[in-house]
Amino acid sequence: MQTTLNKPITFRGIGLHSGAPVRMVVKPAAVDSGIWFVRSDLEGDNRIPALYDATTPAQLCTRVANASGASVSTIEHIMAALAGCGVQNAVIDVDGPEIPVLDGSSAEFVTAILMVGRKDLNAPIRALKILKTVEVRDGDAIARIEPAKTLHIDFHIRFNDAAIGKQDKKLSMANGAFVRELCDSRTFCRQSDVDAMRAAGLALGGSVKNAVVIDGDDVLTPGGLRHRDEAVRHKMLDALGDLALAGGPILGRYTGIRAGHALTNKLLRAIFADANAWEWVKCDARVSARLPGAGLHATDIPIAAE
Repeated sequence: MQTTLNKPITFRGIGLHSGAPVRMVVKPAAVDSGIWFVRSDLEGDNRIPALYDATTPAQLCTRVANASGASVSTIEHIMAALAGCGVQNAVIDVDGPEIPVLDGSSAEFVTAILMVGRKDLNAPIRALKILKTVEVRDGDAIARIEPAKTLHIDFHIRFNDAAIGKQDKKLSMANGAFVRELCDSRTFCRQSDVDAMRAAGLALGGSVKNAVVIDGDDVLTPGGLRHRDEAVRHKMLDALGDLALAGGPILGRYTGIRAGHALTNKLLRAIFADANAWEWVKCDARVSARLPGAGLHATDIPIAAE
């Protein structure tokens, strides 16, 4: 059964790239609405669909825009939280061009969603069933989807920095795995990258308070890592948020090898371009029980967000 939120949730923070204050309100929505962003600071055509074909090129994040040019960036963490908590319908009002970065993970979003609770809507969930393998590449980066009974995410990263190095992780997203295993993992970057981005006028809101910042062997963020493999867990978090732009949960196995936002979006576009690769299916109780977010309740709030 589809869900939405029991009541609106308000978040306040700063934009990752601008460093400007941002207010965001995630509101309940009607059955079959899907996820929409609304730029409350703009007049006229300010509604933007959270869909793969509404994305526009962006650095280090995912951005969606409408035909009038209204856009919202850094949407991947709130999209991951909604998908991971099994919320299919919501309206996200934001008073600027970025979603607040908060602590650089999805933990605060997840905590708030679980605290207010979800409302069942009288309609079955529609899921994207993968019928055959689809793969896209960009150099040595690969994103692939294969048929599976529920969503699995396999991710593989390799960095020269010893603080990250080689990390591999595989998870089924069923039974609240996103909330328990991934949602508190923060975005990560090198100190040299932070310096370069700021010199270019980017990541002005980025700091050790909302990212894991590394320098060779060292983790500069106070308190260190939340997980030994926090980096690959965050890449999986990003992947879930980007895959949610399919417009519903996915029944398939996603594999990312050094993949990022753009390549995952390229994969979604390749899937939908091949009519033999997918079909929309209505989920019965058995399939719904395996979807991300099924069976969650307030006691599953992540410790990192408490």
